[in-house]
Amino acid sequence: MAMQPNRSKFRKAFRGKLRGHATRCHTVSFGDWGLQSLDAGWISGRQLEAGRVAAGRVTGGEGKVWIRVFPHKPVSSKPAETRMGSGKGEPEFWAAVVKPGTVLFEIGGVSEEKAKLAFKRVAHKLPIKVKMIKRLASN
Repeated sequence: MAMQPNRSKFRKAFRGKLRGHATRCHTVSFGDWGLQSLDAGWISGRQLEAGRVAAGRVTGGEGKVWIRVFPHKPVSSKPAETRMGSGKGEPEFWAAVVKPGTVLFEIGGVSEEKAKLAFKRVAHKLPIKVKMIKRLASN
């Protein structure tokens, strides 16, 4: 099942702007290794779930995987071959709004090679460019 909120205040949302860099959630906080976004974009709940499954398969039960973003934004679209007008379309899926520098996934309790392989598999599922980062010693 794709990730989505249990309930929301409004059924439909504006598209919004994707400007600037991440000012929060930009360091590795929970695990030893993190997957950081290099682009801005929307990541659907299905893509996040696919990444979680891929990372879990690589780690094989050892270690832990954290998802640092959650899809709060409803993305609506109108059906194909529909005339203009008659209001906004129904919500199709839920998306997480991601800015450059946001840490998307974290892995702890595994070696660097295993984390690199897991994040490589996760990166194939995501629509944006990402890079692997290491936890700083002070964190």
